[in-house]
Amino acid sequence: MDHAPHPRSHWLHEALALEQPPDPVPLERHERADVCIVGGGYTGLWTAIELKTREPALDVVLIERDLCGSGASGRNAGYLLSWWAKFLSLRKICGEAEALRIARASDAVVDEIAGFCATEGIDADLREDGWLWAAANAAQRGAWQETVEAIGAHGLAPIVEWPAARAAGRCGAPGLAGGAFERHAARVQPALLARGLRRVALERGVRIHERTPLVEVKAGVPAIVETPRGRIRAERVILAMNAWAVRWAGIRKAVMVVSGDMIVTPPVPERLEAMGWRDALTVSDGRTLLEYYRTTRDGRVAFGKGGMSGTFTYGGKVGAEVEGRSDFAEPLLAALHRTLPALAGVPAERSWRGPVDRSKDGLPFFGTLGRSPNVFFGVGFSGNGIGPCRLAGRILGSLALETKDEWSTCPLVRAPTRDFPPEPFRLLGSRLIRRALLAKDRADDEGRRPSFVTRLAVSLAPAGLSPFDGPVAQPAATPEATTER
Repeated sequence: MDHAPHPRSHWLHEALALEQPPDPVPLERHERADVCIVGGGYTGLWTAIELKTREPALDVVLIERDLCGSGASGRNAGYLLSWWAKFLSLRKICGEAEALRIARASDAVVDEIAGFCATEGIDADLREDGWLWAAANAAQRGAWQETVEAIGAHGLAPIVEWPAARAAGRCGAPGLAGGAFERHAARVQPALLARGLRRVALERGVRIHERTPLVEVKAGVPAIVETPRGRIRAERVILAMNAWAVRWAGIRKAVMVVSGDMIVTPPVPERLEAMGWRDALTVSDGRTLLEYYRTTRDGRVAFGKGGMSGTFTYGGKVGAEVEGRSDFAEPLLAALHRTLPALAGVPAERSWRGPVDRSKDGLPFFGTLGRSPNVFFGVGFSGNGIGPCRLAGRILGSLALETKDEWSTCPLVRAPTRDFPPEPFRLLGSRLIRRALLAKDRADDEGRRPSFVTRLAVSLAPAGLSPFDGPVAQPAATPEATTER
């Protein structure tokens, strides 16, 4: 595995400049711990905080390959969303009652994270101005209807339909054909949130070793976490590694790692004002290759394209192909100008990319690693992790503490299934499916019906906002992921 530090995204540059943190403390000796967490992103940090909240005396150590927040948690789109838009997939996986409970919990997390930031003094630029599920063309209009009706059957209306004029006027995107608005959603500066969680974890007694990549987890009680210059003997180990967890074959079979690409403009507050985009509304459309855009505190526009935009990893290696500057900055800028024509001529000041751990159904899964009942994992957030990672902290906390509650027994604790083929068929198939996704989006933009072959190939892609079409996954009593590498 490549142990080089991650290239810095715009968000993390800003966060580190404000924080001016002390030098990281790599692990350079042998240590013991009750729990060792591998990964310093949202999942790992929320789990650490959850464990110390439940049992303050618990000895928790966290290792991170680079700096906390340098992975997906520090360079994502910055959308703090619930799972209401994925209610149909939740229902298929969890059943009606559990889908409602989990969706409501994910909704409550928005206020919970806002309150946590306020209480702990974390300035993450969190503004709760809602999220727009936009129709970029006529073919996408009404994509939300089945979801809205399924939720409405329970007397709830977290997502409401907007006419085209209202959707377009709210964000200065004149080509929108309509939209659906979820009020309970927020914008955050993702790296500031991650670095704030790191500070709180340290204050609660979590030992954090950055610049400490994982070499190997040796099974046993205690398990041994090997790093280049030290080791940790821990009663329990939690793998919170996001896309990097595909180094284990049992996880890799259920997750596809793709790249997400983003650009950010220079500050253009006067243009935003003229466009009528005066708040922190977050927007994403219904393309198969999702496009999303939002503003920043200083009046920039961040614009991105979701997973499967063009770069795929091979096997269990997540390295340079999903790091650094985006290879798609020019097409992204063209898409930004097409969507927001009032920004014509505005350049992209910076671009970056990062790995996205896409599951077939668009929802994460949790379990134990192989035959090691004391090694736990959570993976598959599929591009919506800021809010759900808070729930992941509860699930992994309950699993690690052997607490039988609604989180350790929820249907998201499930065995990974063979949802994607092995290499080289995975890489070849991914490229073919991407071509089909591009063809469908192009046909939709042009008002044409995609070909049958295109529609068939698109049906094989991992779920995005739309519910997945696969069979219902069966929760396992003791979910396992093999340790083969």
